[in-house]
Amino acid sequence: MKVVLGKDVEGRYRYWNDVQLIHRALPEINFDEIDTTVSLLGKKLAAPIVITGMTGGFPDAAKINGNLAQAAAEVGVAMGVGSERAAILRGQYPESYSCVARFDVPLKFANIGAPQIVAQNPGDRVVGPDDVRAAMDLIHADVLAIHLNFLQEMVQPEGDRRAKGCLDRIGELASRFPVLVKETGAGLSREVAEQLRDRSVKAFDVSGTGGTSFAAVEHYRALEQGAEREARVGKTFWDWGIPSPVSVLELVPLGLPVIASGGVRSGLDVARALALGAGAAGIAGGMLRAAATDFAQTKKELEFLVHELKVAMFLTGSKTVADLQKAPYLLTGESRLWRLR
Repeated sequence: MKVVLGKDVEGRYRYWNDVQLIHRALPEINFDEIDTTVSLLGKKLAAPIVITGMTGGFPDAAKINGNLAQAAAEVGVAMGVGSERAAILRGQYPESYSCVARFDVPLKFANIGAPQIVAQNPGDRVVGPDDVRAAMDLIHADVLAIHLNFLQEMVQPEGDRRAKGCLDRIGELASRFPVLVKETGAGLSREVAEQLRDRSVKAFDVSGTGGTSFAAVEHYRALEQGAEREARVGKTFWDWGIPSPVSVLELVPLGLPVIASGGVRSGLDVARALALGAGAAGIAGGMLRAAATDFAQTKKELEFLVHELKVAMFLTGSKTVADLQKAPYLLTGESRLWRLR
């Protein structure tokens, strides 16, 4: 978290700026008629926003997750927590997660990492169904998020390098729990999403490139540890991945809910994601900075995001989110080139 807040770890290209919504000079709706409510994974949200899982497992995380959960509950949006590995496998700082359970957040995501569901070394304990249930119970979660972070692991000096078997293990867990699979800054391709859909995964969070680069985050951590090779890998792969808008366009036709995250910084970006067909947009970095301050800032940031979304809906003549999902747009820049590949 210290690196995210204190260093420049953003992607070098703003892919969401490639999505241009078409201005409607005569909206023919009233601003106070706009309805941002949606249903996501069986839960009603006041706005199509997810505070994506970011943190947990250290003392200060309780304050951050508490601020996020209280704000999410009061504004009526979804949220997740960071990887619960520390609490579930090592018993470390469970309160940094369980504080979320105190608030009536309409949709909560527990979180484990795909590298933890396969053995990284002989004799390793892997996350199984009992651990998943514990992770979900800890925050009173509705859905389990399994995050894919293999780019990040390749930059970490201590990173997990074994991925074989993850797909089938995800399928085993998805047969017992409602599972969302999320990337962590490098995007999901249609091929991978199809494999996951065929294994009963219920939804996706694309988390494409263009936002916080976790290769960059781990680059700085590797420098601090004197791991020259890994630090170089982080720099080399700083912008590796599939752009967030492109990943959304690839996955929406599969028919499962898609959360668009990775570089979403404003309510306008949320509107852009919805116009591409996403069911909601996920926000991390801006919410983390607010939550590290206090609850008032956290709630204000969320309310500003919702207001900006409503402005975009008004200016496109979209009375509902369903209307916005049919609004015309242009795809330009690097994202358009990706779509032409």
